Amino acid sequence: MRQHEIDDQVFELYDEYCHGHIDRREFFKRAGELTVAGASALAMAQALIPNYAEAQEIQFTDRRIKANWIEYPSPGGTSGEMRGYLVSPVGKGPFPAVLVMHENRGLNPYIQDVARRFAVAGFLALAPDGLSPIGGYPGNDDDGRAMQRTLDQSKLRQDMANSARFVKSHEASNGRLGATGFCWGGGTTNYLATELGDELHAGAPFYGSAAATDKVPQIRAALQVHYAENDKRVNAMRPEFEAALKSAGVTYEMHTYPGTRHGFHNYSTPRYHEQAAQLAWERMVSFFRQHL
Repeated sequence: MRQHEIDDQVFELYDEYCHGHIDRREFFKRAGELTVAGASALAMAQALIPNYAEAQEIQFTDRRIKANWIEYPSPGGTSGEMRGYLVSPVGKGPFPAVLVMHENRGLNPYIQDVARRFAVAGFLALAPDGLSPIGGYPGNDDDGRAMQRTLDQSKLRQDMANSARFVKSHEASNGRLGATGFCWGGGTTNYLATELGDELHAGAPFYGSAAATDKVPQIRAALQVHYAENDKRVNAMRPEFEAALKSAGVTYEMHTYPGTRHGFHNYSTPRYHEQAAQLAWERMVSFFRQHL
């Protein structure tokens, strides 16, 4: 089922479900109670559940890359240790480093694939699994979302900061660091920009919560911020965020993609918008090449 075939009311319910305000049972129940063109909207709701079998642009066996699961210290984080998916281009390097942060459900196959895409583009990419201290991504988003809600957010963010510093200092890194993330990972990209200062050289958050206004003057990285047109919750934060960036003299650019919804880059669900996702990817890769 394609995006234009799904009613706006179902997308709104899905947004509540994705952000943990209702569970899957309630999502399907409410969708089943909706009538669209004389029929139940349940099929529309079912079509929005991610299909990760189709969310693979670069296979882990691709000969252009080297992919490994690694463990590394994370002092002050959830457990003191982290596990992540490290992907590098084939070759000697060094390569510019990019941290790739997941949504609010752990390191699922979609984010792993994004890391592989970065490696194909010439970057050393680390995708940390914030759930690794409590068992790791469980294989489905519902359980992953529930697990991530149990974590101390300050410790989880510290795990991301430690992951950023780890990949930046990796022997295959050229010492230049970029960060990107989606939804929760987008907000954490903005957060890391305030916390890492000149350790971070570029950030590209996708539809994530804005950085705290009083912390924006601490940002030293260049930012490329990506918004979906139909994303009221995140977009409501934009004016204050942009005003703070301007006031602090931060190098930034912002892009809004017409006809898109929150999650438009995730090619495992009908929220995916192919043209916008490809344009955003090309912009981000070019931006990172410029600054890293």
